[in-house]
Amino acid sequence: MTDQTALPTSPSRRPGDRSVRVASVPSGHVYVRHCGDEEAADGVIRLTDPRPNGAPSTSGRWWPPVMLEPAWVDGHHTEFDVFHLHFGFDAQGPAALDDLVTALRRHGKPLVYTVHDLHNPHQVDPAPHRAALDVLVPAADRLITLTPGAADEIARRWNRKATVLPHPHVVERPHLTRPRPPRDRFRVGLHAKSLRPNMAVLPVVRVLAETLAELPDSDLQVNIHREVGDPGAHAYAPAVLDELRALAARGLLHLHEHDYLDDDALWDYLSGLDLSVLPYTFGTHSGWLEACHDLGTAVAAPTCGYYAQQRPCLSFGNDAENGLDEESLRAAVLEAYRTRPAWRASAAARTAERAAVARAHRDLYHELHR
Repeated sequence: MTDQTALPTSPSRRPGDRSVRVASVPSGHVYVRHCGDEEAADGVIRLTDPRPNGAPSTSGRWWPPVMLEPAWVDGHHTEFDVFHLHFGFDAQGPAALDDLVTALRRHGKPLVYTVHDLHNPHQVDPAPHRAALDVLVPAADRLITLTPGAADEIARRWNRKATVLPHPHVVERPHLTRPRPPRDRFRVGLHAKSLRPNMAVLPVVRVLAETLAELPDSDLQVNIHREVGDPGAHAYAPAVLDELRALAARGLLHLHEHDYLDDDALWDYLSGLDLSVLPYTFGTHSGWLEACHDLGTAVAAPTCGYYAQQRPCLSFGNDAENGLDEESLRAAVLEAYRTRPAWRASAAARTAERAAVARAHRDLYHELHR
Protein backbone atom coordinates (compact mmCIF):
# COMPACT_ATOMS: atom_id res chain seq x y z
CA MET A 1 0.00 0.00 0.00
CA THR A 2 1.34 3.40 -0.93
CA ASP A 3 2.22 5.84 1.82
CA GLN A 4 0.27 8.96 0.95
CA THR A 5 1.80 11.03 3.73
CA ALA A 6 3.98 13.83 2.44
CA LEU A 7 7.72 13.44 2.32
CA PRO A 8 9.92 16.14 3.83
CA THR A 9 9.40 19.21 1.69
CA SER A 10 12.09 19.68 -0.93
CA PRO A 11 13.63 23.12 -1.30
CA SER A 12 11.80 25.33 -3.76
CA ARG A 13 13.52 26.15 -7.01
CA ARG A 14 15.32 29.46 -7.34
CA PRO A 15 17.13 30.98 -10.33
CA GLY A 16 20.63 29.54 -10.52
CA ASP A 17 19.83 26.78 -8.01
CA ARG A 18 22.28 23.95 -8.72
CA SER A 19 20.78 21.45 -6.32
CA VAL A 20 19.27 18.24 -7.65
CA ARG A 21 16.67 16.14 -5.86
CA VAL A 22 17.09 12.38 -6.07
CA ALA A 23 14.65 9.63 -5.18
CA SER A 24 17.15 6.95 -4.18
CA VAL A 25 15.90 3.42 -3.57
CA PRO A 26 16.81 3.11 -0.80
CA SER A 27 18.31 6.30 0.62
CA GLY A 28 19.18 5.00 4.10
CA HIS A 29 21.60 2.25 3.04
CA VAL A 30 25.21 2.95 3.97
CA TYR A 31 26.37 2.64 0.35
CA VAL A 32 23.86 5.25 -0.82
CA ARG A 33 24.61 7.61 2.07
CA HIS A 34 28.34 7.41 1.35
CA CYS A 35 27.84 8.21 -2.33
CA GLY A 36 27.08 11.71 -1.11
CA ASP A 37 29.53 14.38 -0.10
CA GLU A 38 30.69 14.01 3.50
CA GLU A 39 29.91 17.66 4.21
CA ALA A 40 26.65 17.54 2.23
CA ALA A 41 28.11 20.23 -0.02
CA ASP A 42 27.50 18.52 -3.37
CA GLY A 43 24.01 19.97 -3.83
CA VAL A 44 22.43 16.50 -4.04
CA ILE A 45 19.30 16.15 -1.94
CA ARG A 46 18.23 12.53 -1.44
CA LEU A 47 14.64 12.06 -0.39
CA THR A 48 14.03 10.15 2.83
CA ASP A 49 12.78 6.56 2.45
CA PRO A 50 9.00 6.73 2.97
CA ARG A 51 7.58 4.22 5.44
CA PRO A 52 4.72 1.97 4.28
CA ASN A 53 1.35 2.60 5.85
CA GLY A 54 1.07 0.52 9.01
CA ALA A 55 4.81 0.03 9.43
CA PRO A 56 5.88 1.02 12.97
CA SER A 57 8.56 3.68 13.11
CA THR A 58 10.70 1.51 15.38
CA SER A 59 10.55 -1.60 13.21
CA GLY A 60 13.91 -2.96 12.09
CA ARG A 61 12.45 -5.34 9.52
CA TRP A 62 12.84 -4.88 5.78
CA TRP A 63 9.89 -3.45 3.85
CA PRO A 64 9.54 -3.33 0.06
CA PRO A 65 10.44 0.26 -0.87
CA VAL A 66 7.35 2.44 -1.33
CA MET A 67 9.15 4.46 -4.02
CA LEU A 68 8.97 1.44 -6.35
CA GLU A 69 5.20 1.77 -6.62
CA PRO A 70 3.98 3.62 -9.74
CA ALA A 71 1.32 5.28 -7.59
CA TRP A 72 4.05 6.80 -5.45
CA VAL A 73 5.76 8.18 -8.56
CA ASP A 74 2.46 9.63 -9.77
CA GLY A 75 1.84 11.25 -6.40
CA HIS A 76 5.33 12.62 -5.74
CA HIS A 77 6.90 13.29 -9.15
CA THR A 78 7.15 17.02 -8.47
CA GLU A 79 9.39 16.34 -5.46
CA PHE A 80 12.34 14.73 -7.28
CA ASP A 81 14.37 15.30 -10.43
CA VAL A 82 16.11 11.92 -10.85
CA PHE A 83 15.13 8.40 -9.78
CA HIS A 84 18.12 6.25 -8.73
CA LEU A 85 17.57 2.54 -8.06
CA HIS A 86 20.09 0.50 -6.06
CA PHE A 87 18.49 -2.34 -4.08
CA GLY A 88 15.18 -3.55 -2.77
CA PHE A 89 13.30 -4.74 -5.85
CA ASP A 90 13.49 -8.46 -4.99
CA ALA A 91 9.70 -8.64 -4.56
CA GLN A 92 8.96 -6.83 -7.83
CA GLY A 93 8.49 -8.98 -10.91
CA PRO A 94 9.27 -7.80 -14.45
CA ALA A 95 5.72 -6.50 -15.00
CA ALA A 96 5.84 -4.38 -11.83
CA LEU A 97 9.24 -2.97 -12.78
CA ASP A 98 7.99 -2.20 -16.27
CA ASP A 99 5.08 -0.32 -14.69
CA LEU A 100 7.58 1.67 -12.61
CA VAL A 101 9.59 2.57 -15.71
CA THR A 102 6.39 3.61 -17.48
CA ALA A 103 5.42 5.87 -14.58
CA LEU A 104 8.83 7.54 -14.62
CA ARG A 105 8.61 8.08 -18.36
CA ARG A 106 5.11 9.49 -17.99
CA HIS A 107 6.48 12.27 -15.81
CA GLY A 108 9.77 12.74 -17.68
CA LYS A 109 11.93 11.47 -14.82
CA PRO A 110 15.29 9.92 -15.75
CA LEU A 111 16.22 6.54 -14.28
CA VAL A 112 19.69 5.73 -12.98
CA TYR A 113 20.39 2.13 -11.99
CA THR A 114 23.48 0.98 -10.10
CA VAL A 115 24.06 -2.68 -10.92
CA HIS A 116 25.31 -4.03 -7.62
CA ASP A 117 24.26 -7.63 -8.26
CA LEU A 118 24.31 -9.52 -11.52
CA HIS A 119 23.37 -12.64 -9.53
CA ASN A 120 21.27 -11.90 -6.46
CA PRO A 121 22.95 -13.49 -3.39
CA HIS A 122 19.57 -13.78 -1.63
CA GLN A 123 17.88 -15.90 -4.31
CA VAL A 124 18.68 -19.54 -5.05
CA ASP A 125 17.03 -19.36 -8.46
CA PRO A 126 18.80 -16.76 -10.62
CA ALA A 127 15.90 -16.48 -13.09
CA PRO A 128 13.82 -13.83 -11.25
CA HIS A 129 16.77 -11.47 -10.90
CA ARG A 130 17.78 -12.01 -14.52
CA ALA A 131 14.25 -11.13 -15.58
CA ALA A 132 14.35 -7.97 -13.46
CA LEU A 133 17.68 -6.96 -15.00
CA ASP A 134 16.24 -7.52 -18.47
CA VAL A 135 13.78 -4.72 -17.68
CA LEU A 136 15.99 -2.34 -15.71
CA VAL A 137 19.27 -2.40 -17.61
CA PRO A 138 17.82 -1.58 -21.06
CA ALA A 139 15.42 1.00 -19.57
CA ALA A 140 17.91 2.98 -17.47
CA ASP A 141 19.07 6.34 -18.78
CA ARG A 142 22.42 5.76 -17.07
CA LEU A 143 24.04 2.70 -15.54
CA ILE A 144 26.65 2.52 -12.79
CA THR A 145 28.49 -0.51 -11.46
CA LEU A 146 31.43 -1.15 -9.13
CA THR A 147 34.03 -3.07 -11.15
CA PRO A 148 35.33 -3.32 -14.74
CA GLY A 149 34.38 -7.00 -14.86
CA ALA A 150 30.76 -6.23 -14.06
CA ALA A 151 30.77 -3.44 -16.67
CA ASP A 152 32.12 -5.86 -19.27
CA GLU A 153 29.42 -8.40 -18.43
CA ILE A 154 26.75 -5.71 -18.74
CA ALA A 155 28.13 -4.77 -22.16
CA ARG A 156 28.12 -8.41 -23.31
CA ARG A 157 24.62 -9.18 -22.07
CA TRP A 158 22.77 -5.97 -22.90
CA ASN A 159 25.09 -3.92 -25.11
CA ARG A 160 24.96 -1.13 -22.54
CA LYS A 161 27.81 0.93 -21.14
CA ALA A 162 28.06 1.25 -17.36
CA THR A 163 30.14 3.86 -15.55
CA VAL A 164 32.49 2.18 -13.06
CA LEU A 165 32.63 3.90 -9.66
CA PRO A 166 34.28 2.31 -6.62
CA HIS A 167 32.34 1.32 -3.53
CA PRO A 168 32.81 4.08 -0.92
CA HIS A 169 33.90 3.30 2.62
CA VAL A 170 31.50 1.38 4.87
CA VAL A 171 33.01 1.99 8.30
CA GLU A 172 32.64 5.39 9.94
CA ARG A 173 35.11 7.28 12.07
CA PRO A 174 36.46 6.67 14.70
CA HIS A 175 36.62 3.01 13.64
CA LEU A 176 38.10 3.98 10.29
CA THR A 177 41.19 5.32 12.05
CA ARG A 178 41.26 3.16 15.16
CA PRO A 179 44.45 1.06 15.59
CA ARG A 180 44.01 -2.67 15.17
CA PRO A 181 44.11 -4.60 18.45
CA PRO A 182 47.40 -6.40 19.16
CA ARG A 183 47.36 -10.20 19.33
CA ASP A 184 49.84 -13.03 19.18
CA ARG A 185 47.71 -15.60 17.37
CA PHE A 186 46.56 -15.87 13.75
CA ARG A 187 42.77 -15.79 13.70
CA VAL A 188 40.64 -16.78 10.73
CA GLY A 189 36.93 -15.99 10.78
CA LEU A 190 33.94 -17.18 8.82
CA HIS A 191 30.62 -15.48 9.53
CA ALA A 192 27.79 -17.75 8.40
CA LYS A 193 25.15 -15.14 9.31
CA SER A 194 21.74 -16.74 8.66
CA LEU A 195 23.03 -19.03 5.90
CA ARG A 196 22.29 -16.77 2.96
CA PRO A 197 21.50 -18.81 -0.18
CA ASN A 198 24.88 -18.10 -1.77
CA MET A 199 26.82 -19.54 1.19
CA ALA A 200 28.33 -23.03 1.21
CA VAL A 201 29.47 -22.93 4.82
CA LEU A 202 30.33 -26.51 5.72
CA PRO A 203 32.67 -27.34 2.79
CA VAL A 204 34.68 -24.19 3.49
CA VAL A 205 34.73 -24.68 7.26
CA ARG A 206 35.99 -28.26 6.90
CA VAL A 207 38.99 -27.12 4.86
CA LEU A 208 39.70 -24.23 7.22
CA ALA A 209 39.54 -26.47 10.29
CA GLU A 210 41.86 -29.04 8.76
CA THR A 211 44.34 -26.42 7.55
CA LEU A 212 44.51 -24.40 10.76
CA ALA A 213 44.90 -27.51 12.89
CA GLU A 214 48.37 -27.82 11.34
CA LEU A 215 49.42 -24.20 11.97
CA PRO A 216 50.90 -23.15 15.31
CA ASP A 217 49.26 -20.27 17.18
CA SER A 218 46.20 -20.16 14.96
CA ASP A 219 42.44 -20.15 15.61
CA LEU A 220 39.31 -20.61 13.57
CA GLN A 221 36.25 -18.62 14.67
CA VAL A 222 32.86 -19.35 13.12
CA ASN A 223 29.95 -17.02 13.84
CA ILE A 224 26.33 -17.87 13.10
CA HIS A 225 22.98 -16.31 13.96
CA ARG A 226 20.87 -18.01 16.61
CA GLU A 227 17.90 -18.24 14.28
CA VAL A 228 19.68 -21.04 12.41
CA GLY A 229 18.82 -23.18 15.43
CA ASP A 230 15.23 -21.93 15.75
CA PRO A 231 12.67 -24.39 14.29
CA GLY A 232 10.30 -21.50 13.67
CA ALA A 233 12.79 -19.43 11.69
CA HIS A 234 13.20 -19.33 7.93
CA ALA A 235 16.95 -19.87 8.40
CA TYR A 236 16.51 -23.09 10.44
CA ALA A 237 19.26 -25.55 9.46
CA PRO A 238 19.89 -28.05 12.28
CA ALA A 239 22.29 -30.23 10.27
CA VAL A 240 24.64 -27.31 9.69
CA LEU A 241 24.54 -26.28 13.31
CA ASP A 242 25.07 -29.86 14.52
CA GLU A 243 28.25 -30.25 12.47
CA LEU A 244 29.62 -26.88 13.57
CA ARG A 245 28.96 -27.78 17.19
CA ALA A 246 30.66 -31.14 16.71
CA LEU A 247 33.75 -29.47 15.23
CA ALA A 248 33.78 -27.03 18.15
CA ALA A 249 33.52 -29.90 20.64
CA ARG A 250 36.62 -31.44 19.04
CA GLY A 251 38.51 -28.19 19.53
CA LEU A 252 38.79 -27.46 15.80
CA LEU A 253 36.98 -24.14 15.94
CA HIS A 254 35.39 -21.60 18.25
CA LEU A 255 31.66 -21.34 17.54
CA HIS A 256 29.81 -18.12 18.41
CA GLU A 257 26.01 -18.29 18.18
CA HIS A 258 24.47 -14.84 18.55
CA ASP A 259 21.80 -12.45 17.36
CA TYR A 260 22.50 -9.85 14.66
CA LEU A 261 25.48 -7.65 15.52
CA ASP A 262 25.13 -3.90 15.52
CA ASP A 263 27.75 -1.91 13.63
CA ASP A 264 30.07 -1.35 16.57
CA ALA A 265 30.05 -5.05 17.50
CA LEU A 266 30.57 -6.04 13.86
CA TRP A 267 33.56 -3.75 13.44
CA ASP A 268 35.05 -5.09 16.69
CA TYR A 269 34.58 -8.64 15.41
CA LEU A 270 36.20 -7.93 12.04
CA SER A 271 39.08 -6.04 13.63
CA GLY A 272 39.81 -9.13 15.73
CA LEU A 273 40.46 -11.25 12.64
CA ASP A 274 43.57 -11.60 10.54
CA LEU A 275 41.62 -13.20 7.70
CA SER A 276 37.91 -13.18 6.90
CA VAL A 277 36.81 -15.95 4.53
CA LEU A 278 33.76 -15.42 2.30
CA PRO A 279 32.06 -18.80 1.64
CA TYR A 280 30.10 -17.62 -1.39
CA THR A 281 29.22 -19.79 -4.38
CA PHE A 282 27.71 -16.94 -6.40
CA GLY A 283 27.46 -13.18 -6.21
CA THR A 284 28.94 -10.05 -7.74
CA HIS A 285 30.24 -7.50 -5.22
CA SER A 286 30.64 -7.33 -1.44
CA GLY A 287 30.12 -4.63 1.16
CA TRP A 288 31.67 -7.02 3.71
CA LEU A 289 34.94 -6.93 1.75
CA GLU A 290 34.83 -3.13 1.79
CA ALA A 291 34.37 -3.07 5.58
CA CYS A 292 37.37 -5.36 5.96
CA HIS A 293 39.40 -3.02 3.75
CA ASP A 294 38.40 -0.14 6.01
CA LEU A 295 39.55 -2.04 9.11
CA GLY A 296 42.69 -3.72 7.78
CA THR A 297 41.40 -7.30 7.87
CA ALA A 298 42.57 -9.44 4.96
CA VAL A 299 39.89 -11.26 2.94
CA ALA A 300 39.88 -14.57 1.13
CA ALA A 301 37.16 -14.28 -1.52
CA PRO A 302 35.87 -16.79 -4.07
CA THR A 303 36.57 -16.52 -7.77
CA CYS A 304 32.87 -16.21 -8.60
CA GLY A 305 31.79 -12.61 -9.05
CA TYR A 306 34.19 -9.66 -9.18
CA TYR A 307 35.39 -9.44 -5.58
CA ALA A 308 39.07 -9.41 -6.51
CA GLN A 309 38.47 -6.30 -8.64
CA GLN A 310 36.98 -4.39 -5.72
CA ARG A 311 39.90 -4.41 -3.31
CA PRO A 312 43.12 -6.39 -2.73
CA CYS A 313 42.27 -9.86 -1.47
CA LEU A 314 43.30 -13.49 -1.66
CA SER A 315 41.26 -15.69 -3.99
CA PHE A 316 40.15 -19.30 -4.02
CA GLY A 317 38.01 -21.32 -6.39
CA ASN A 318 34.37 -21.58 -5.42
CA ASP A 319 31.26 -21.31 -7.55
CA ALA A 320 27.89 -22.96 -8.01
CA GLU A 321 28.95 -24.88 -11.10
CA ASN A 322 32.27 -26.35 -9.99
CA GLY A 323 32.04 -26.28 -6.21
CA LEU A 324 34.94 -25.62 -3.87
CA ASP A 325 38.57 -25.91 -4.97
CA GLU A 326 39.95 -27.09 -1.64
CA GLU A 327 43.60 -26.73 -2.59
CA SER A 328 43.23 -23.10 -3.62
CA LEU A 329 41.45 -22.30 -0.35
CA ARG A 330 44.17 -24.02 1.62
CA ALA A 331 46.81 -22.08 -0.36
CA ALA A 332 45.06 -18.78 0.37
CA VAL A 333 45.02 -19.48 4.11
CA LEU A 334 48.68 -20.51 4.12
CA GLU A 335 49.61 -17.36 2.19
CA ALA A 336 47.78 -15.19 4.70
CA TYR A 337 49.43 -17.03 7.59
CA ARG A 338 52.88 -16.59 6.05
CA THR A 339 52.66 -12.96 4.88
CA ARG A 340 49.99 -11.43 7.18
CA PRO A 341 48.81 -8.98 4.46
CA ALA A 342 47.83 -5.52 5.70
CA TRP A 343 45.67 -4.04 2.95
CA ARG A 344 44.08 -1.32 5.00
CA ALA A 345 42.65 1.83 3.45
CA SER A 346 43.87 5.07 4.91
CA ALA A 347 41.24 7.47 6.17
CA ALA A 348 42.61 10.12 3.83
CA ALA A 349 42.34 7.83 0.81
CA ARG A 350 38.79 6.81 1.71
CA THR A 351 37.79 10.45 2.25
CA ALA A 352 39.22 11.47 -1.13
CA GLU A 353 37.60 8.48 -2.82
CA ARG A 354 34.20 9.30 -1.33
CA ALA A 355 34.51 12.89 -2.49
CA ALA A 356 35.31 11.72 -6.03
CA VAL A 357 32.37 9.30 -6.03
CA ALA A 358 30.07 12.07 -4.81
CA ARG A 359 31.26 14.41 -7.58
CA ALA A 360 30.70 11.70 -10.19
CA HIS A 361 27.14 11.14 -8.99
CA ARG A 362 26.44 14.87 -8.88
CA ASP A 363 27.73 15.37 -12.41
CA LEU A 364 25.71 12.43 -13.73
CA TYR A 365 22.53 13.73 -12.10
CA HIS A 366 23.06 17.22 -13.51
CA GLU A 367 23.71 15.78 -16.97
CA LEU A 368 20.31 14.08 -16.84
CA HIS A 369 18.51 17.03 -15.25
CA ARG A 370 19.21 20.17 -17.17
